[in-house]
Amino acid sequence: MSSGITDDRGSVTVTACCALAALMVVTAMLVHVGSAVSVRHRAQSAADLAALAAAVGLDRGTEAACAAAREVAGRMRTEVVSCEIDDWDVEVAVTAPVLLSSLGVRDARAVARAGPAE
Repeated sequence: MSSGITDDRGSVTVTACCALAALMVVTAMLVHVGSAVSVRHRAQSAADLAALAAAVGLDRGTEAACAAAREVAGRMRTEVVSCEIDDWDVEVAVTAPVLLSSLGVRDARAVARAGPAE
């Protein structure tokens, strides 16, 4: 009679469960990283479009230009944190919230500049 201590039956099942759990953790991490990258790209697109909108609206004044930037950024679910105008150049900075599960909500920040070509 053999003792139950040296019996290896079922050990592959336990190993497969551990491997599956590790695969699920890696998948969840990749989803979070992908989400953060996606929001960062959305923030950069919003900054680019807001800077272009502000540059186009400079002929109506600086307040109108920054208002146009805020409107475009708002439509892309971002927020303008700064709108700086220097002569005919506009620099716009926007933030977009990123949900990072256990780390809470952080902001993705992007800056864009628009103006006439030199």
